[in-house]
Amino acid sequence: MTNFTAIPFLDLVTLHANLEDEFCNILRQTVRTAGFIGGPMVEDFEAEFAKFCDAQCCIGVGSGTDALRFALVAAGVGPGSIVVTVPNTFIATGEAITQAGGMPHFVDVDECTYNMDPEKLREFLETECARDAISGRTFHKVSGAKVAAVVPVHLYGQMADMDSIVELAEQYHLEVVEDACQAHGAQYFSQKEQRWRSAGSIGKAAAFSFYPGKNLGACGEGGAVTTNDTELAKRVRMLRDHGQSRKYFHDIEGYNGRLDSIQAGFLKAKLRHLTEWNAQRRAHAGRYNQMLAPHADSIALPYEPSSSRAVYHLYVVRVAERDTVQQRLGAAGVGTGIHYPIPLHLQKAYRQLGYERGDLPIAEAVADRILSLPMFPSLTDEQQRRVVDELAAAVSQVALGDFALAVEPK
Repeated sequence: MTNFTAIPFLDLVTLHANLEDEFCNILRQTVRTAGFIGGPMVEDFEAEFAKFCDAQCCIGVGSGTDALRFALVAAGVGPGSIVVTVPNTFIATGEAITQAGGMPHFVDVDECTYNMDPEKLREFLETECARDAISGRTFHKVSGAKVAAVVPVHLYGQMADMDSIVELAEQYHLEVVEDACQAHGAQYFSQKEQRWRSAGSIGKAAAFSFYPGKNLGACGEGGAVTTNDTELAKRVRMLRDHGQSRKYFHDIEGYNGRLDSIQAGFLKAKLRHLTEWNAQRRAHAGRYNQMLAPHADSIALPYEPSSSRAVYHLYVVRVAERDTVQQRLGAAGVGTGIHYPIPLHLQKAYRQLGYERGDLPIAEAVADRILSLPMFPSLTDEQQRRVVDELAAAVSQVALGDFALAVEPK
């Protein structure tokens, strides 16, 4: 059998090994002070991450799902409210909406960026919704439900077309809550404002996940809400801590959704490296683009418009016979992923919403062909070359109708 070293889809070992001494010091400090929940370590990280996102406030919470749920509740989403989002995302986006009391309504995505298509959002608002003559609020014609918010997902590390989405939201009196769980450090050039804007600084609020595999990941669970609205920030702080305005004074019912000190300490240490790590991801994406360019007729590359500075949480291509190609890559020792194979509107969990295959054709077509290639800061040129060679070979073999997996990996 040919000897080869497997290329992981994600390498978290190398990244964390380089920070081991610093992490140990954080653990010692936490143990010696017994400051396990809240306190200066969490507050220091919140201040630094708010600055990184160009936002006034950051509230650390227990997970990205907590972050989106709390942001929606604090923004006024309540029982029966409709929240418009996209189907090609992790289920946490939908969970946060329903757990806030809302109901997701899915609109299709742009075929190039995979982010929310503003024209599909406009179509829904213009044809299926109306505005109350007195309040100006938007409601769904068929159900009568209030349309409360829009959740654009900055998928794979690239921001959605926020100028267009915000303009529609303002016209229809909707709150915008960014799902920035994959977009730490991503930027968008606002033509309206003639400046670059950071993920987490545009909407009423934004949600970030610090799941370990994110561009900025904890060594466990974690998340954060960023906002420029101090009242919303105050409400999120209460929601994460059982509704307390101060100890044992519960102004509202809340949740146990706090970010613990050790994870905040780890995140603060890693935040100092995030700009460099994002630059490395962008460089890797550029190298993939260059090496895959000769195969563009059979491998669709990620599209990054001039208005975007993506941070490539994932590098996602589209290929025919995706599952067979993925199997071949796995046999050759190349790790890959699929993000995401079944759009939310076709998941069993949302069967009650009444969607059928064909309702959102672009998201459905994309889901059948997307393949995420290895992407992490320490990815080497040699590893990328091998990924590209194996991918090109697999796609070529599939095109020739040779579906049998090789006995030996190359």
